[in-house]
Amino acid sequence: MKCHYEVLGVKRDAAEEELKRAYRRQALRWHPDKNLENAEEAAEQFKLIQAAYDVLSDPQERAWYDNHREVLLKGGLDGDYQDDSLDLLRYFTVSCYSGYGDDEKGFFTVYRQVFEKIAKEEVQYTTQEDTEEFPMFGYSQSDYDTVVHPFYAYWQSFCTQKNFAWKEEYDTRQASNRWEKRAMEKENKKTRDKARKERNELVRQLVAFIRKRDKRVQAHRKLVEQQNAEKTRKAEEFRRQQKLKQAKLAEHYEEQSWITMSDLERGLQEMEAQYEKEFGDGLDDEDELEEQETKGIGDKVNDETGEAEFVDGLYCPACDKVLKTEKAMKNHEKSKKHREMVALLRQQLEEEERFPVSLDDADEIHTKEEEETEDVSKQKLSKKQRKKQKTVMVCSHNNIQGTLQPSSVIS
Repeated sequence: MKCHYEVLGVKRDAAEEELKRAYRRQALRWHPDKNLENAEEAAEQFKLIQAAYDVLSDPQERAWYDNHREVLLKGGLDGDYQDDSLDLLRYFTVSCYSGYGDDEKGFFTVYRQVFEKIAKEEVQYTTQEDTEEFPMFGYSQSDYDTVVHPFYAYWQSFCTQKNFAWKEEYDTRQASNRWEKRAMEKENKKTRDKARKERNELVRQLVAFIRKRDKRVQAHRKLVEQQNAEKTRKAEEFRRQQKLKQAKLAEHYEEQSWITMSDLERGLQEMEAQYEKEFGDGLDDEDELEEQETKGIGDKVNDETGEAEFVDGLYCPACDKVLKTEKAMKNHEKSKKHREMVALLRQQLEEEERFPVSLDDADEIHTKEEEETEDVSKQKLSKKQRKKQKTVMVCSHNNIQGTLQPSSVIS
């Protein structure tokens, strides 16, 4: 049986219009009336042209023919089909080759021919649009990157282009209705898929068998192991150098840190010495703060006292109070509290006249009063009360030393 596409002289992917033109051209060429000298041959060829066009012009008939083309060409379906696919099982043994050379029985020659035959079989089941290049096995000295690696990368995931239509159990053209035809097609598809899967697995297993014994792969694997070992050695050396570098930096950093701390301690000591030289022995923070506040209050009182002497007696030393206006001063002098304080102050002055006190005794009395006041204040009085008490003590001390003039105050 001749291929319908070859009879019409068209490609397998020809369009409908192209089929019509090809049929008319071939029909005119081989019509019996046009070939009277060889009428029998022309009649036979004309029948083939008409049969081919009848099948290919019908979409369903053409689809069925495309799926079973190889089977029909090899006498299948209506005749005895002979599967001429290469038997791969006899290549799963080391006895099929002799040595690992490129001679006639060598490893690389035998398996190079095997995959050339497999590729040739696959080409018969592909159209020109689906044509692809099949990487070949190569020779013993073939480059790994350009030949060996592409070969195994392709064939380890090989998928056959054969449709295995000769494995079908049912002829869908014999179906009595569409439901029966669908059932037949479903069973036929299962059979074809099973056969295709078995072929793919067989080819992939053969590739794995060959790769395990390929000297080129073994040499490349050894080279990769050496390169990895060299990379590992360099990485370890690099890490060791980094650790040494970090250790040196740590030592340098600690030395700098120690020097910096020594400089800071020395600077603090110098500051403390200068502070003690200027201000004497240091005091507790609270005592120092209270002393500064007391000193400030005393200075303020002295300043106010001095100012009061020049402002027509607006300062009342008996009550330790500053008045802003003369009217306020007059009202203050009329108050009961002022009169009591004046009487108390007059009594103190009279006692001083009877028992005069020297300046040294006054200082000693003042110091004892301060110590007693501090002890009491620390236990009972608040901070605000301590400030007020110390202010009164300062004023009393000034009064004892004669800073006050009772004659000008007592009216």
